[in-house]
Amino acid sequence: MAGTGCIVQINEDVKNMEGLSTEKDHWIVQINEDLKNMEGLSTEKDHWNKGSIYKLPASLTDTNKKAYKPQTVSFGPYHYDPSHPMEAHKHRALLHFLKRCGKSVELFVDALAEVENDLKDSYTLLHSVPKEVADIFLQMMILDGCFMLEIMRTAAHVLDDYAPNDPIFSDHGRVHVVPFIKRDMLMLENQLPMLVLEKLVAVEHDKAKDAGFVTKLIVKFLFSRNVSVNMGKCVHVLDLYRKSLLQHEPDPKYIRHKIRSMEQEEEIIWSATELNEAGIRFKKSATTSLKDITFARGLLRLPVVVVDDTTESLFLNLMAFERFHVGAGNEVTSYLLFMDNIIDNARDVALLHSKGIILNGLGSDKAVANLFNSLSKDVILDPDSSLQIVHKRVYHYCKKPWNEWRANLIHTYFRNPWAIISFIAAVFLFVFTIGQTGYSIYPYYYPRGDSSPSEVIVVPVPPPPHHSSSDCTSPSALVISFVLASIVCMFTN
Repeated sequence: MAGTGCIVQINEDVKNMEGLSTEKDHWIVQINEDLKNMEGLSTEKDHWNKGSIYKLPASLTDTNKKAYKPQTVSFGPYHYDPSHPMEAHKHRALLHFLKRCGKSVELFVDALAEVENDLKDSYTLLHSVPKEVADIFLQMMILDGCFMLEIMRTAAHVLDDYAPNDPIFSDHGRVHVVPFIKRDMLMLENQLPMLVLEKLVAVEHDKAKDAGFVTKLIVKFLFSRNVSVNMGKCVHVLDLYRKSLLQHEPDPKYIRHKIRSMEQEEEIIWSATELNEAGIRFKKSATTSLKDITFARGLLRLPVVVVDDTTESLFLNLMAFERFHVGAGNEVTSYLLFMDNIIDNARDVALLHSKGIILNGLGSDKAVANLFNSLSKDVILDPDSSLQIVHKRVYHYCKKPWNEWRANLIHTYFRNPWAIISFIAAVFLFVFTIGQTGYSIYPYYYPRGDSSPSEVIVVPVPPPPHHSSSDCTSPSALVISFVLASIVCMFTN
């Protein structure tokens, strides 16, 4: 019986080995087949260019899920929920849209069907959504696209076919709902391809609108200030918003080859307060572009930035887009890293706020400092960034002996009013003691009976004059006064 069991075991082991060999052979065949069908470089490049709306990894979103997940309305398949109350409002928006333009829904379906593959390719992980969501992809694009157009037109006061008490498309909705929809429209996972909006507008107006019509509509919706619409091709709303923040070319003197030519060393830039102590002045840039940061002759110019409840989510999604979309650039990430370097605490925020650079909508300077410090975690500065030259110039300016000594002096003696008062008192006491000592010595060399200080009279050298205990003009008083002043400074620092 034991021998039979051994034979059975050996046969099973042989079968397992044959199975492993078969799996290995199948894998080799598969690799060779894939190698034959491997795409060319140009085809591979086109493939990576198609994606622009990314499903972010949990390692990124787990730190702040609310910043990446829409709270009021979803656009696209990643966060689609048919039971969400806003889906009913999307349906109403489509009906108003169709009735106003007088076109059948079939025309819009046919127009988007022509570019369906391109729209699907925009979502890098469309295969990860449930099948029932993927099956209604075109329906979702039309509903979401029309809803987004109606929201933007509501904000622009160009619609008059909704009831005045409509919860979304009215003055009430413009105040209480639209701001939260705007926030959700600037989340990377919640984007619609720009092609959807362009196709819907083209069918609505029989292609009568120019190519920049949609861009102008979005800019008017997102910004209250004047923003140029000449941004080139934008893949979605978040991309357009990012480009609007960067509408400024750096000064030609901050060019890449100069960055590479400068000495390579570990350089840590000081905080805004320390830079100010070293003699660096802060001033608002001429534009609001995040690229408009320059340093020359001790003057650091920074663009104005508004910090409010939406700032964290906005910057996190912009950085995520720069991280995952190859070729987008890294200007926003570089700006936030630079701000993190010069902001350490509430005093730095207060200094920049006093210069009009930071407009604090959070109320607390400490909250703003914590915000900038948290945004740049696990982020690396691109060595080819245009801000790298500014970083280096500021660093080398601070390392000059005079500027470094000046910063240490101010940091030690002028950080609070009591230290300033004690320092001034010590200097005054020191100067006063020297003057008083000199005044007491002067009669010894020039007695009052001398008619002229220039006449030389040879007299025996008298013994040193005797001073009473109440006379504080002896040289020892100088030392005592200086020691006392030093003690005062020590206790007030």
